[in-house]
Amino acid sequence: MCSSLGSPPSRLLASPTARRRVARMSQHPNDYSEFIRSRHSPRAFLPEPLPADVIKQVLIDARSAPSNSNTQPWNVHLVGGTALQELSAALISEFDKNGINPDFTIDYGQGVHPQRSQQLAAKMYGLLGIAREDKEARTEFIRENLRFFGAPHTALLFIPPMGDRIRAAFDQGTYAENFLLSLQAHGYHGVPQGMISLLAPTVREFLGVDEDYKLVTALTFGVADQSSPVFKTAPGRAPLSETVTAHGTVSYTHLRAHETKANLV
Repeated sequence: MCSSLGSPPSRLLASPTARRRVARMSQHPNDYSEFIRSRHSPRAFLPEPLPADVIKQVLIDARSAPSNSNTQPWNVHLVGGTALQELSAALISEFDKNGINPDFTIDYGQGVHPQRSQQLAAKMYGLLGIAREDKEARTEFIRENLRFFGAPHTALLFIPPMGDRIRAAFDQGTYAENFLLSLQAHGYHGVPQGMISLLAPTVREFLGVDEDYKLVTALTFGVADQSSPVFKTAPGRAPLSETVTAHGTVSYTHLRAHETKANLV
């Protein structure tokens, strides 16, 4: 549900539970902000599966995401158990033999965007004790990616054939965010895995998905292994002044002051 500023009309909050949740968020908005900012992407999981009821609720929460003209262009394949192990083996075999074969470009362009990616990689490999020149260790970490970081579940997101798929890709992003935040609300963790989409034909063949359905990402999830050095990599976020241009509204000075106050810089 989307609304303008202020509380949603009471007629839209049919259940007592919904009314209580909105009341709590209205009274303590900082709690919600802290909840969003506390979400992170662990890259190590324990093997124990999640309860089926929790997975179902996460899927229900995810589907509440907004989409262009309510097209809801998310085609989701949930994989776990032996099937996930077999998919992982197929991905590693294909990667070792032929490398990657993505549906979409993997070009990050020039300037700040590839720099941010490189900074994250340097931080992560540093936590793992992998030297820049250790190509074998870096390749093995890619294989760990293809092992789904040891997680018991993954949800693979495909875009159906519809135009240039740009709007559908945006819609998939809103779905993915709902999915990840719902996991967090239930006490679990998830990580978007773009690496899985770099072997899209292998995934489609394994799952029996039509080639017209393009793989965007995998949302891999479970109980995070908090003993792992990459449990919380803390990649950081760019300051608002670097990503937001204000026109006729709040000033950069205000944004900067608010950002410093919120400890986002």
